[in-house]
Parts: sequence; structure tokens; C-alpha cells
Amino acid sequence: RPSFDAILYYYQSGGRLRRPVNVPLDVFSEEIKFYELGDQATNKFREDEGFIKEEEKPLPSNERQRKIWLLFEYPESSQAARVVAIISVFVILLSIVIFCLETLPEFKHYKVFNTTTNGTKIEEDEVPDITDPFFLIETLCIIWFTFELIVRFLACPNKFNFFRDVMNIIDIIAIIPYFITLATVVAEEEDTLNLPRAPVSPQDKSTNQAMSLAILRVIRLVRVFRIFKLSRHSKGLQILGRTLKASMRELGLLIFFLFIGVVLSSSAVYFAEAGSENSFFKSIPDAFWWAVVTMTTVGYGDMTPVGVWGKIVGSLCAIADVLTIALPVPVIVSNFNYFYHRETDQEE
Repeated sequence: RPSFDAILYYYQSGGRLRRPVNVPLDVFSEEIKFYELGDQATNKFREDEGFIKEEEKPLPSNERQRKIWLLFEYPESSQAARVVAIISVFVILLSIVIFCLETLPEFKHYKVFNTTTNGTKIEEDEVPDITDPFFLIETLCIIWFTFELIVRFLACPNKFNFFRDVMNIIDIIAIIPYFITLATVVAEEEDTLNLPRAPVSPQDKSTNQAMSLAILRVIRLVRVFRIFKLSRHSKGLQILGRTLKASMRELGLLIFFLFIGVVLSSSAVYFAEAGSENSFFKSIPDAFWWAVVTMTTVGYGDMTPVGVWGKIVGSLCAIADVLTIALPVPVIVSNFNYFYHRETDQEE
């Protein structure tokens, strides 16, 4: 057995457990169980590998509060909790579908703004109408999200830790854009009533409109984060999140490799293409985009080397960068396998 030397060293050294490099995490974890080293050795091994020990989540002491908390927080606790989870997933998917469909050209609202004496400019109206079907469906979804958030907050065992949970922060962020948009709709309704206001110059009005539209676009973009609400009901997304959390060191190493590769590749191709008249690379920063696309094997083709030396450098950079990026990937895959097998073992 490839892990026997490590197990033997564990007994010889008085409790020092080191995983062999050629043994995956999940295999070595099974070996620890097979040799019956105990929970203490298992926990110590997980800490050495960088895994964070999961704390037991407390339950409310009040019986009614506990039932409500289990109903909304643990879908596997009862049949009613599964029904609530199904409703929540349906509402999340509905809000995401509405978010995508309302960007279709036939569903957009447009306004005409005069720019010159003889010309006009058509701009998209980012402020929805209060009678718009998409806005009404969005309102129903927000009512459910808000109700779910308030109930879970009132039933949670620790109010302070409630706001420290990433999933709860995502829930709050998911509903904030609606209320900001609603305030904007109310403000637009006041404008249509021709309420008296201080006079504003056309230039200031145009600047304010541009700034307001930019802010609204950013706010509406935040709505896409609702898709992360699905992770509350998906074991696969939870496993992926734990994998990324346990692989932060490897991901940092991957980003560092990418940074080095981008600088080296863009510099090399810039100087290799310096003598070409039709070169796409006017400077090293211009070559950053090409380097990232080449390193990730995407290859859009919008920027390509023209000269012979540029093509040679591009080929070498592509091969070297692919090998460099591939180095941390097995560790991340091993972490995913570990969390996946642990989750399946708990279900069994």
C-alpha cells in the first residue's frame, strides 16, 4: 500500500502524520480510516492540509423558533422544509429568467432626447414602469425574498452571526436593487405630475441623467448575484464553495503564475513584433489581452502575431503558459474530490 510508509512513520515519530506526494487526499483519508488512527489524527491531518474545521451550527432554544429555523434553513429536516426549498428555488429561477428576458430589445423601453436643433438621440430608459409585467413579477419575487429573510432573521439563534454569514449577505444584496429601483420609479412618477422644482440648465440635466443611468445600471447588475442564492439548496455548489475556500493558496499561486506569464509573454511578443508594419501590439499593455487569451487557450483571434519571430514567440508562450497554469490544478481537483467524498459519506 502506498500509504503504509506514512502510517509507519506516524507510529515511529509519536504522532506526526504526513501524506505522501503521490497519494491523493481522498485516498489517504480512507487509509487513515482503514488503519483506525482515530478522530484526533484525522482532524490533525485536515488542519495540516489546510482544511477549516466546520463548527456545529447551533439551534434556537425556543421550540417554535427552532421549528421555523429548521423549516427555512434545513430542507432535509422535513417534508414541509422541502416544499419551502422548492418554492424558494422556483422564485430564484423565475427572478433570474425575468432579469435576462427584460434585456431583450422587444421588451426594452426607450426615450428620445434632443441633442441638437436638427438631431435626436434615442437612449434606453433604465427606469421601469410600475405597470410593467416584468416589474410586477419582480415585485412578487422580492416579496418572497424579503419574507424569507425576515423570518429567518427572527428565528435565527444568533442575530449577530446572522449578518456574518455570506449567504445572508447575498440575500440582503439581492433585494437592495429592487428598493432603490422602486424609489427611482416613485421619483419618476413625481416628475410626470409636473411638481414645481428649481430650474435646471439643459447641460446639468443631461449630466444628471447620464449619472443616474450609470448608477442604475450598476445597481441592476447586482441582481445577477441572486443566482448564488441557489447554493443554499445545492450540495454541489456548497462543495464547490468549500473547495475554493480550501484552495485559496493554490488559487493565489495560479493568479501569480498568470501575472508572471502575462508580463513575460506580452513583453516577448511586443519586441518580436516591433519590426512588423501591421503589428497589433503597439505597446506592452496592448499585448496583455493577447497574453491572457493565449494563456487560457481561448484564442479569440482579434490580436495575432504577424511576423515569423512573433509567431515563434507566440507558440513558445502558449506551450509554456499552458504547462505553468496546469501545475496548481491537480491540487484543486484533489480538494474537490475530498469534499465530494466526505459529503457522500455523510449522506450514506
